[in-house]
Amino acid sequence: MRLNHLNLVVSDVQKFTDLFTHYFEFKCTETKGDNIIVVLKNEEDFTLVIMSSKEKIQYPSAFHIGFMQENIEAVNQLYENLKTSGIDVGHEPRKIRDSYGFYFTFDNIMIEVGHYID
Repeated sequence: MRLNHLNLVVSDVQKFTDLFTHYFEFKCTETKGDNIIVVLKNEEDFTLVIMSSKEKIQYPSAFHIGFMQENIEAVNQLYENLKTSGIDVGHEPRKIRDSYGFYFTFDNIMIEVGHYID
C-alpha cells in the first residue's frame, strides 16, 4: 500500500501552489473558488491538496513533508534555485543522519529536501 494523497492547510494557497508547481514538479489540475482549494498532481500520480483556512494554522513543531531527490547534485541545485528566488532556505545542504539535504520553513510548513546516501 502506498500513500497517494495529502491535504495541507495553509494561509496562502497561491503562494504554496507557486512553490510546488515551480520547484517540485507538481501540476495544478483543479482550482476551487478564488484559490480556496487547489489540487496538484505529480508524475507519480501523488495528489497534493492545498486548502486555505480562516483559522490560525499550527502544525506540530516536528511535522514536515519531504522531497527526496535522485542525487546530491539535484539537492544542491534545488537549494540554489530556491535561494536565488529569494526563498529563505536556511542552512546549506549537509549530511543529516542517512541522507544529504536541508530543511526550510515555508510559511508554516517545514519542508525537507534530501537524497538518501547509500
